[in-house]
Amino acid sequence: MAQRIAVVGSNNVDLITYVNRIPGPGETLEAPKFQIGNGGKGANQAVAAARLGADVLMVSKVGDDLFADSTVANLAAAGIDVRHVGRAAGVSSGVAPIFVEPSGENRILIVKGANDVLSPADIDAAAEDLSRCRLILLQLEIAIETVYYTLDFAARHGIEVLLNPAPALPDLDPAKVSLATFLVPNESELAILTGLPTGTEDEVEVAARALIAKGNRTVIVTMGARGALLVTADGKVHVSSVPVTPKDTTGAGDAFIGAFARYYVDGFDPVAAVERAVRYAADSITRLGTQSSYATEAAFEDLLTREGALADAEG
Repeated sequence: MAQRIAVVGSNNVDLITYVNRIPGPGETLEAPKFQIGNGGKGANQAVAAARLGADVLMVSKVGDDLFADSTVANLAAAGIDVRHVGRAAGVSSGVAPIFVEPSGENRILIVKGANDVLSPADIDAAAEDLSRCRLILLQLEIAIETVYYTLDFAARHGIEVLLNPAPALPDLDPAKVSLATFLVPNESELAILTGLPTGTEDEVEVAARALIAKGNRTVIVTMGARGALLVTADGKVHVSSVPVTPKDTTGAGDAFIGAFARYYVDGFDPVAAVERAVRYAADSITRLGTQSSYATEAAFEDLLTREGALADAEG
């Protein structure tokens, strides 16, 4: 089993509506399908890593409503250590209304709820277990104070951190962000972080290098169907994706990060981990749902084996 990954982050209940199109102002439309799922960027990344065989610890908060028990049970069912998933009295659990169009594109609203009260005190309470982790995953769906505190904690204990700056904030503290080993935005988040255009690969590289100039060590930009771009002070590597027919792109970025973390802590170099993560994310969008779209380790290894056999045959 892979070395331990900690996820300090959010969990949400996804309220997913599949629509033929998004209604305009004042317009009411009938939608063909609705489902409830488990989400939140932190929980998604934890589940993706756990499905791939990683040993995952979750530090998070749920509310005291009807969603709390199902959220904790879902994490536990994925094999995640939930001892540090606390309950906040008088607060709702986090929810995410999601609207998915026929193309697979999605629009998401986030109601933080209990995620917003995950505090530095919760990091201190989990300190003994966190200090034994190889890699900590962070996102921005929790209080920024807690994100910064966790970055400082990891630096003091020599733990590597992957920071997913989502949802992006334009005024992040560069000194704190540069404590992360990996900064992993998508193209739109990169644009918000830097104020630079990111419409082409060249523009993505320029924007990523602006973050490198501020002290970040490795910037990995996820670019959807175009794959991912890994940028360091020494160079760049573009990893292409494979063509798939998307059914639902919700959670693809989280699938990428969970997969990257799993393979990185298990000894893959960053480029090799990105290659696996790009393929895992592409596979996830061929199925509906968020966490429910994430392949198990056995299924993903079978996919890679079959694709390898096909490539050998074509070669």
